[in-house]
Amino acid sequence: MRILVLDTDYPAFTNWLYSQNPGLQEKPFEEQLHVHAKECFGMAGFCASNFKVLGHDARDFHVNNEVLQRKWALEHGVRVGADKEWNFRLRRGFIPWISRTQVRRWYYDILAAQIKDYKPDVILNLAMDEISSVFLQEMKPHTRLLVGQIAAHIPTGENWGVYDLVISSLPNFVDRFRQIGVRSEYNRLAFEPSVLQAIKDKKRDIPVSFIGSFTSSHSKRDQLLERLCSTIPINIWGIGIERLPPDSPIRSRYLGSAWGLGMFRILAASKIVINYHSDVAQSYANNMRLYEATGTGALLVTDSKDNLHEMFMPGKETVAYRDIEECIELTKYYLEHDAERMAISAAGQRRTLATHTYLQRMQDLSEIIMRYL
Repeated sequence: MRILVLDTDYPAFTNWLYSQNPGLQEKPFEEQLHVHAKECFGMAGFCASNFKVLGHDARDFHVNNEVLQRKWALEHGVRVGADKEWNFRLRRGFIPWISRTQVRRWYYDILAAQIKDYKPDVILNLAMDEISSVFLQEMKPHTRLLVGQIAAHIPTGENWGVYDLVISSLPNFVDRFRQIGVRSEYNRLAFEPSVLQAIKDKKRDIPVSFIGSFTSSHSKRDQLLERLCSTIPINIWGIGIERLPPDSPIRSRYLGSAWGLGMFRILAASKIVINYHSDVAQSYANNMRLYEATGTGALLVTDSKDNLHEMFMPGKETVAYRDIEECIELTKYYLEHDAERMAISAAGQRRTLATHTYLQRMQDLSEIIMRYL
């Protein structure tokens, strides 16, 4: 199969990537993509590389990286429409008014050219909240199967029926799509073992860490972190800190953003990693941190969910808490009991490396896709 994986990057990561690699924007497309892949940010690269291991022809595009996308367009002779267009309207309802509106014409012009050039059997869209269903409908003739993946807030106003299949790591999302007549299957997230070779052995000198985003969908998690900041030695990294109140205790423990390998190095240097799911997860465990923390060998302390036992054995491969007070109690206990902490974290890492890798997930996904082709 020829599989095209589409994804978007956080703009803050894109800015960081090019600031850390001066002159990268002038390099050929493939060299820029290689540098991006080496940073191990996101999941598109891991999906594509493991599809290749399984014998598929696969590649990934980061569709909102304007520098990278325009470089591809230049190398392939693709002409991109103007980013500003003239619009006519009646100002105040009766005064003729002509204005120029900023549009992202390059975004869809280049993506359409990439799809037509690659001619994929399967498009795997990891950015259902970013790439318009109207555009994807236009691309349907250029692929055999359009697959979407989502486990975050589902936006409104999109035609989800355009997808031939939607996969999710959240069982409630699978049920939700099926209820509206969209074929959907369950496929968990994963960890990429090659990350361990890139970060080497790290001394575990961070007692407790948290890495994540501060958004409106994480208000309860903010409350947890504020209590932890007042009671245990926790360090915090992430984006969106500006939305927190000036007097939030989180700000005093905040150490900036952490991307890709930098994030994995922090996890690998942590004795304990705190995890808390977003509101959309409801009663289900699913997020990336489950596998990233255990995969790097930290003790995962995560919020208790109905299906957590399907991924890890609580108390033996990870530690689960039911409320803020229990989270504080358990974190303090395992900071003081090294042998027990290390035994659970070692078991959690073995479990992840044995059953929760991208190679296994892409094998599962390949089998799912073959049923729908």
